[in-house]
Amino acid sequence: MNRWLAQDLAGELADLYMDFHESHDSSAPEAYRSRSRQDFLNRLTGGIRRPGFSMVIAETDSLVGCAFGFPVHSDGFWWLGFDGALPRRIEQLTDSGGVFAITSILVRPHPHDEGVARRLQERLLSDHQASLGATLVNQDDHSTLTALRSWGWLNIGEVWRPAGPTMFRALVLLVGERSTAGLDGLARDAWTRWPG
Repeated sequence: MNRWLAQDLAGELADLYMDFHESHDSSAPEAYRSRSRQDFLNRLTGGIRRPGFSMVIAETDSLVGCAFGFPVHSDGFWWLGFDGALPRRIEQLTDSGGVFAITSILVRPHPHDEGVARRLQERLLSDHQASLGATLVNQDDHSTLTALRSWGWLNIGEVWRPAGPTMFRALVLLVGERSTAGLDGLARDAWTRWPG
């Protein structure tokens, strides 16, 4: 999907986002859920404005899931706030235009849709002929971190965003290979620090 189609679906995407998060944290107060919906819409609007924005969706009778993101450019913006030196191999792939950032993967909770999120991620990366997928995940979002790890994503460090106090885990996924041979030495041993 392109940016115009994504804008047309903004309300449905926000509903999907709320369903996804309510299935993970149904105890959140109504005021937080309202703010969370608006925060998602703001992030979606910001993402849509990025050059190269792209989205893939899964649907049956209704919207089942989506994944979206944009190419990471060599200007270094995506890696802004990276704690320490960015691994040289990541810099090279970024400079060559081979990195695609996935900023959201959402799937409506359903017992038969376990593989949908992973297939959406794979489709988005392959459509863009990316060599490397990149994503940032809140360090407190243990379920997402665990899922991404099981799909082969590697933790390469931490990123602090100037807009807030949140620390994110920077994760990467080598596209087209199921081993991590191409990224030897990049992964930090932080996986062991996450509660399992």
